[in-house]
Amino acid sequence: MKNLKRTTMAAGLVSTLFLAACGSDSSDSADTTTPAAAESTVAMTDTTVAMTDTTDAMAAADIVAVASSDPQFSTLVAAIAAAGLVETLQGPGPFTVFAPTNDAFAALPAGLVDKLLLPENKETLAKILTYHVLAAKVMAADVTAGDVATVEGSTIAIATDGGVMVNDANVIATDVAASNGVIHAIDAVLLPPDVDVSSL
Repeated sequence: MKNLKRTTMAAGLVSTLFLAACGSDSSDSADTTTPAAAESTVAMTDTTVAMTDTTDAMAAADIVAVASSDPQFSTLVAAIAAAGLVETLQGPGPFTVFAPTNDAFAALPAGLVDKLLLPENKETLAKILTYHVLAAKVMAADVTAGDVATVEGSTIAIATDGGVMVNDANVIATDVAASNGVIHAIDAVLLPPDVDVSSL
């Protein structure tokens, strides 16, 4: 795969993670549709995290292809495949994806990731993952604080005071470009307000 230039980040930050092309039935992806692009503008100005540069070749690939080129995206790779979202996120978009790292998934309660990957929890997993996606391409320089609608349907809160946060997650890398959008890495998994993972 093409080399992706990465900027060194502060100690303790984890490597970026995102989608994977593990294949999915077209019927799976048909179950998850993206709403019309939200007109809201989110913000990441004055971010203290480093911006990640990408090569022109990587930017020519879709979000799934860009993510699958990085072995550190393994947990989200499995989740995207299990949720049947690969084809959806290979679509024209544009998308902005707030991508949890492997460590972000590892911080969830013990055994939860394994439960989410089970076929019977596919709908819940898809709901969680689409809560990390905006139906618009928002680069770091274009972001402003506020509530923004996600593909899942609920809103996420963007804050810029003292570093960029999405709900309670810190943005730890920005502007990983793709042909159909952009990826920003975060250090926690976002849960929609109406999802109770304790019931799984």
